Amino acid sequence: MHGTGRKGPQMDMDDNKRRRSMLIYVLIAIVVYLAVSQTLYPNLVSSQVTETSYSQFLEDVDNNKVVSAEIDTSNNEIKYTEGTGDSQKIYKTTAWPNDDTLATTLKDHGVDMTASIPDTSGDLWLYMLIAYGLPLVGLFLLGWWANRQMKKQMGDDGPSMNFGGGGFGMGGGLGRSNAKEVKGEDTGVTFKDVAGQDEAKESLQEIVHFLKNPGKYNEIGAKCPRGALLVGPPGTGKTLLAKAVAGEAGVPFFQISGSEFVEMFVGRGAAKVRDLFKQAKEKAPCIVFIDEIDAVGKKRDMSINSNDEREQTLNQLLSEMDGFDNHKGIVVLAATNRPETLDPALLRPGRFDRRIPVELPDLAGREAILKIHANDVKMEHNIDLSVIARSTPGASGADLANIINEAALRAVRYGRNRVSQEDLEESVDVVIAGEKKKSTVLSEHEKEVVAYHETGHAIVAAMQTGSAPVQKITIVPRTSGALGFTMQVEEDQHFLTTRKEAKDKIAVLCGGRAAEELIFGEMTTGASNDIEKATQIARAMVTQYGMSDKFGMVALGQQRSRYLGGGAELTCSEGTAQEVDAEVQALVEEGHTQAMETLKANRFKLHEIAHYLQKKETITGEEFMKMLKRDDGFAPQFSAQSAQ
Repeated sequence: MHGTGRKGPQMDMDDNKRRRSMLIYVLIAIVVYLAVSQTLYPNLVSSQVTETSYSQFLEDVDNNKVVSAEIDTSNNEIKYTEGTGDSQKIYKTTAWPNDDTLATTLKDHGVDMTASIPDTSGDLWLYMLIAYGLPLVGLFLLGWWANRQMKKQMGDDGPSMNFGGGGFGMGGGLGRSNAKEVKGEDTGVTFKDVAGQDEAKESLQEIVHFLKNPGKYNEIGAKCPRGALLVGPPGTGKTLLAKAVAGEAGVPFFQISGSEFVEMFVGRGAAKVRDLFKQAKEKAPCIVFIDEIDAVGKKRDMSINSNDEREQTLNQLLSEMDGFDNHKGIVVLAATNRPETLDPALLRPGRFDRRIPVELPDLAGREAILKIHANDVKMEHNIDLSVIARSTPGASGADLANIINEAALRAVRYGRNRVSQEDLEESVDVVIAGEKKKSTVLSEHEKEVVAYHETGHAIVAAMQTGSAPVQKITIVPRTSGALGFTMQVEEDQHFLTTRKEAKDKIAVLCGGRAAEELIFGEMTTGASNDIEKATQIARAMVTQYGMSDKFGMVALGQQRSRYLGGGAELTCSEGTAQEVDAEVQALVEEGHTQAMETLKANRFKLHEIAHYLQKKETITGEEFMKMLKRDDGFAPQFSAQSAQ
């Protein structure tokens, strides 16, 4: 890169900051060294030499304990040693003035005598270098090493707390973005690896074409969208789609999470945004992908004085998206599952021009996703993935990938080298309800209650017109807390639900509690999840779907966090809310009554199937329907105690 060779005011200011930081650092090092040297060094020396009196020194000489003696003529101090080797001890004392007999006395007792006459003319600089210079250099190098380690963790930022340009500094790197750069061909993902999102891929295909052939668009005067917002539930493949765009276009891919812009110090998040787009401009054409952008792009407060770190970061992001020239081929992709929380300024045309839904896959999409993930796993030849696809309505791409992996793990657990259909079907149960909980052992009575409960669900569902067929009934406890479950599988994809179908779903959910009341005359806690789901459906019918006779087509609630499974929030008066509760209660009670009437009409089948389920613990939908439709009363023979 080439520059003009001219320093601007900003650069001069940065140089001044560096010099000030350097001076402060040196002063701190000097203060630390002086404090250490003044406290530790004298104590260390004094701990090795023992002071004694002159008379004690003469007594030791007379007793022939003194081996050597050194007289310092500068301060009239005598330093003498006793013993040799490990037993050697050093003492010091002050010589008696005008003691002319000392030399003779020392000679008579064989003491090795020396005298030091200090020369203060030549070694002062050497002494200063050793005593002060070397420790300062050591402290400086230690600080430099610590700073380098901090930079590796935090990146490298220049002006604010940096000096020396090349790497000295304290706290440098706080403004450098942590975006991961991946070459387009190195992402390893193209549109072939993304299934179940055909509409999203079609919307992104134009961006890919622009990145490959920007000249065609520039020739006609068309501008590529600056940004595209990928919106959808977790696990639907938003990040995968962004990587696929980079892989298809063959351009660099910068990935960063919105939470990485959130900093404790004001201005640091904005600095990271500037650095990110600076890198993108240097590598254009490229793709910048900001995952979970709602962490930094939330709606701003209405307060006039609001000027916190998050808002500064958002303002900088808005400025950067307005400032770059998209003719160079910089496309910003972002993903979120909370679009309702984003600032409107972020969503206007010119910033994020397109909003691309990445929804949960439909039946065909689920089967296509399963096939992609199944290619990486050894499977038997008779695998029917369409059954698994029908068994997993509402599953995301991540859920389906987990199902394939769980099936592979199960195959290895049972000593097989290929995944079977049974492994796949069991993995669906694992993902939905958890692993079988072997530690939970139900009593015979509890097992009987659960069997009647699940059979109640199944019979009510089977007696309805147009209801999803029952595929499996089990009373094996699961790690999710479920003591059993009844699985229904839709034969076709449904996008609309009628009022009758909604009421039928409530009735099916009430079937378990109704069976308990009908057979045992009491209630258990086993229906808690059923009650919660039935209440949710009934409340949605009243407040969102306009299926209430009393309120009609009036929206009484607003859904929160649609893509995160948030519930509805009432938007009506307190008096109306009480009436809504009454309507919800009536709908649930109607479903409970319907379930009770259905089970009373099929009491014999309820007994027959429940006892069979209690004995076998898990039965298929085919077994269930055969027993339900038989008119000959055939049933497995049980003891009189178990038959009721």
